[in-house]
Amino acid sequence: MGRHLSTFLLLLLFANSVFSWKKDEFRNCNQTPFCKRARTRKPGSCSLIASDVSISDGDLVAKLIAKQSSQDVSEDQQRPTKPLVLTISAYQDGVMRMKIDEDQSLSPRKKRFEVPDVIEPGFYIKKLWLQRLKEDKDGNGPISVVYLSEEYEAVIRHDPFEVFVRESGENGKKVLSLNSHGLFDFEQLREKEEGEEWGENFRSHTDKRPYGSQSISFDVSFYEADFVYGIPEHATSLALNPTRGPGIEFSEPYRLFNLDVFEYVHDSPFGLYGSIPFMISHGKSRGSSGFFWLNAAEMQIDVLGTGWNDENSSVLMLPSDQKRVDTLWMSEAGVVDAFFFVGPWPKDVVRQYTSVTGAPAMPQLFATAYHQCRWNYRDEEDVFNVDAKFDEHDIPYDVLWLDIEHTDGKKYFTWDRMLFPNPEEMQKKLAGKGRRMVTIVDPHIKRDDSYYIHKEASEKGYYVRDSTGKDFDGWCWPGSSSYLDMLNPEIRSWWAEKFSYENYVGSTPSLYIWNDMNEPSVFNGPEVTMPRDALHYGDAEHRELHNAYGYYFHMATANGLVKRSDGKDRPFVLSRAFFPGSQRYGAVWTGDNTADWDQLRVSVPMLLTLGLTGISFSGADVGGFFGNPDTELLVRWYQLGAYYPFFRAHAHHDTKRREPWLFGERNTEIIKESIRVRYMLLPYYYTLFRQANVSGVPVIRPLWMEFPSDEKTFSNDEAFMVGNSILVQGIFTERAKHVDVYLPGDELWYDMKTGAAYKGGVTHKLEALEESIPSFQRAGTIIPRKDRTRRSSTQMENDPYTLVIALNSSKAAEGELYVDDGKSFEFQQGAYIHLRFTFSNGKLTSTNMASATAGSRKFASRCTIERIIVVGLSPDPKTALVEPGNHKADVERGPLLLRGGPARSSVLTIRKPNVNIADDWTIAIL
Repeated sequence: MGRHLSTFLLLLLFANSVFSWKKDEFRNCNQTPFCKRARTRKPGSCSLIASDVSISDGDLVAKLIAKQSSQDVSEDQQRPTKPLVLTISAYQDGVMRMKIDEDQSLSPRKKRFEVPDVIEPGFYIKKLWLQRLKEDKDGNGPISVVYLSEEYEAVIRHDPFEVFVRESGENGKKVLSLNSHGLFDFEQLREKEEGEEWGENFRSHTDKRPYGSQSISFDVSFYEADFVYGIPEHATSLALNPTRGPGIEFSEPYRLFNLDVFEYVHDSPFGLYGSIPFMISHGKSRGSSGFFWLNAAEMQIDVLGTGWNDENSSVLMLPSDQKRVDTLWMSEAGVVDAFFFVGPWPKDVVRQYTSVTGAPAMPQLFATAYHQCRWNYRDEEDVFNVDAKFDEHDIPYDVLWLDIEHTDGKKYFTWDRMLFPNPEEMQKKLAGKGRRMVTIVDPHIKRDDSYYIHKEASEKGYYVRDSTGKDFDGWCWPGSSSYLDMLNPEIRSWWAEKFSYENYVGSTPSLYIWNDMNEPSVFNGPEVTMPRDALHYGDAEHRELHNAYGYYFHMATANGLVKRSDGKDRPFVLSRAFFPGSQRYGAVWTGDNTADWDQLRVSVPMLLTLGLTGISFSGADVGGFFGNPDTELLVRWYQLGAYYPFFRAHAHHDTKRREPWLFGERNTEIIKESIRVRYMLLPYYYTLFRQANVSGVPVIRPLWMEFPSDEKTFSNDEAFMVGNSILVQGIFTERAKHVDVYLPGDELWYDMKTGAAYKGGVTHKLEALEESIPSFQRAGTIIPRKDRTRRSSTQMENDPYTLVIALNSSKAAEGELYVDDGKSFEFQQGAYIHLRFTFSNGKLTSTNMASATAGSRKFASRCTIERIIVVGLSPDPKTALVEPGNHKADVERGPLLLRGGPARSSVLTIRKPNVNIADDWTIAIL
């Protein structure tokens, strides 16, 4: 009893220290030696030059040597330098890869860590074998030029060393460059000198740093750019604000270091739960380009404001007529493994990036619907009561979640049999209504000899080790815990087996998984995480792979669910931590947000940023995880959250219950309507998820991705596009009477509720309605819907479709619909329907594009088109003629596009055309 009480008190102490934002518990740049050193370097301090430039095995290779002899000591760092090896490779679709590492032939103390299992395997076959090296000169000396694509070429300047991509030709403009300001620095591994101290202290923790300083830093410039975006995760604006420059004092760089941050603050460059070192630029004159550094160590990135280098302007090695955005990238360890993406447009850059890290996985259909979660639903009775209340109030939902309290003493893959005595029956009862359940499985394993997971992991030596070689022992929810070394593929495979029905007793095919705390979170560790000198597979230090730990855990869990179904069903796994490539394994969310208006507001740029960096399937906890939202805030959050790619309500166990029916009849109806809107739009969302799965283009997008020449969209992060057809504007202030909505482009936009037309290219001041937030359909688009309300998405499977056609000034429109079985991998063998709708000259045509590309599997559907709503058509047509069949369909004015509001005369409906979605057909409106 005493031991259990002391464990509880210690855990409470650690938990309380975590559960609030305490700035002094986390390091800033000045407390991070590699960041502090890099920020003090002056432009032009890099003394490296490129020598021995040649073509080898289809790559450009060179040595980077100090301008002095190799035994000279660099003035700024006072340490000897050895040659570095540079390799440049070209790939299809305008992708350049550059690697810089120590020369292994000179026997460094150990091989520097390179992040494995992130690059999409199919990327390697896209390599272009370079055959010809062009030697040339420009105004700054010798250069070597190689082919990248018909429009672009890669250039390495010899002295001073610089790498850049430019448009083809001697006078081609630069697109991206590295080391144009001479800030490159590469701290090489070396032997400790007598009396030298390498350890670092932060608060009560000591990092032994057995290999000394091994950081890397360099400048990257984006040309013809107005703004830069990306590098999540930060609770800040979509367009990244400068962190250094005139008038900017004491600002921190954007930090990339996965941490468990509870109740995080908004408008901050502080790093949160995930890290993606990928930045995308955009400007009106050229478009977009991108830069990605594959490195899992802590990273700090400065966005350098205008005039940051005025006192050193003579150092610039770039044409003076090109505007640019300069950035400084700093990392604690690793190698330079960088990718340059030439664009030239936003969707091109995202496609190029996901060709390297992989396109987002295609989710099951149920996962794109509404999820209900709380820490914690207490027991089976609570679960059944919540489920029944959704039915009583006629509110659809698809997934009910269980947090850590469902387990036996925080031991994952177990159930508290007092509270959940019949877990299989519970899941089957929900599954009978087409609903699923999600349980939490975190990476910390309770150190309990009676716990089979711990016993087996300990016996096999599967845990991360501390710096002395013993199993690392840290504190998390179970108390004393150890952490599996997910860098090791053998351990990932072992972990995957734990999700079989035999191993996970009480699980069924309708149970899916939630990975939380996988940064990893260690309550008594430095900065609430694992010590940097902990040891992993191959004796890699934790500092070298920290940001990828959660990625490997997510990967292993997703693979476990695939194995569970014998490779038949797509997995669903939600992860809090993420890294490049996480999009291949499931969804993420923005972590422990707070119930306030600022957090509602910042959720939009956070999710847009995730989408830009490959992670389309993302969301924020509706209502805020921490705190009690007032009714208005909760309603507004549901209205916005219904458009998130991942739509889940979640709350801390100390908050008041906040299921949708607990806030009065009027508010219940408004929340219900918001959820129903999502269910109506599920066919459109599912189609967008397929587009993301094929091209990497995100489900929700910044306005400038669809309107790349409209400067008013470049810094707008209060509104967003859902696909290319819907614009959503949130309401982010309490008791708002009006809301300003900028509608880009030169075509009309139609209110999705009433069909009212609004001019593009104008900011409209609209009444802030209580029952909805502004949403508009873009003229020239066609949106598929399902309008019949059911308990869950599964029960909507055979329901008919509605098409909403918003005509442009040419009286034309187009759209798509993707349909498959919603759960299996058979779509990869061609078992799907992919329709393309076009409306022109008074005719609506549907063509199944899958017929030309289908593989060995076929997919059939009984679904029909129930009605077609046309907005913006005049004069009044009298009838509609359907081919084939040569039969007529009824035509009438109305009904409303969505529920509520007065109908407009421009809305026309064709009822019961009786065409199957799998067939090709044409409907002429006469």
